[in-house]
Amino acid sequence: MDDFALPHDGDLILLVSPRGKRRMLRLENDGKHDLHTQDGVLTMSDLAATPFGGEAFTSLGVPFRVQRPALYDLVMGIKRQTQIMYPKDMGLICFKLGVGPGRTILEAGSGSGGFTLALSWFAGPSGRVHTFEAREEFHKLARRNLAWAGLGDNVSLHLRDIADGFGLDDPAVLGGRRADALFLDVRTPWDYLDQAAAALVPGAPLAFLLPTVEQVSRLLLALERGPFEETEVCEILVRPWKPVPDRLRPADRMSAHTGFLVFSRHQERSAAWDEHLVLGTRERKQQAARLARLNGPDEAEAADDE
Repeated sequence: MDDFALPHDGDLILLVSPRGKRRMLRLENDGKHDLHTQDGVLTMSDLAATPFGGEAFTSLGVPFRVQRPALYDLVMGIKRQTQIMYPKDMGLICFKLGVGPGRTILEAGSGSGGFTLALSWFAGPSGRVHTFEAREEFHKLARRNLAWAGLGDNVSLHLRDIADGFGLDDPAVLGGRRADALFLDVRTPWDYLDQAAAALVPGAPLAFLLPTVEQVSRLLLALERGPFEETEVCEILVRPWKPVPDRLRPADRMSAHTGFLVFSRHQERSAAWDEHLVLGTRERKQQAARLARLNGPDEAEAADDE
């Protein structure tokens, strides 16, 4: 890439004013889309002649920084009709799911397509993302947002209720090839665990995002009953600090609870595995409680006596 690359017609560019205002727009150098601001007019011809990282000047001589949008800017800049999903959660989910080249990732539901953008970005040209949405208005919005961001060549959008499965045997969907990971962002994910297990390769990671404790508890109970192991629950809190060297201190506001992240794996539990488990006192009590939930108190007492 050229060290002083110029934006091309049709590129998204990020403008930052001395007032700290940030605005993303598409470069349309046709003489009809000049930008009128309170600091003067920015012409598209001037923006087209300004390299990324440079400054373009308005008719009043005010400089605007011209920057290439990062994934963060794209995700936060899309049009939304659904609950926002924050980049702080997206990052860990992508890492835990192993999103990357050559991987096939499932997402349900698509919503506004914010996380679909991130999946497309990290999967790259050799990866594949299948995103499912039951509501047509969100399906169309996710498609528009992907097109706006210039992403999505590796994304297949499906207007489909996952209660009917993820299309494992449908040639137009998975075509018999199971996926490597799944992000399930629906209100009642416990209702779709059978469909998830059928669509994933053994050992595949899953991730869920839920806003309430009650939903997490119900999901955990359902995961215990299915072929799922290595379950984790966490939340991510981000507290910014004021970047002043001689007065470094936390900012007054922070991005706190936005949802609980639940991670698990599609993994059968064998009798041999249970036989070789090494459990401490706390783990034995947890195991007894788990067996009581699954099989009743008699088996739990037998496990506790071993």
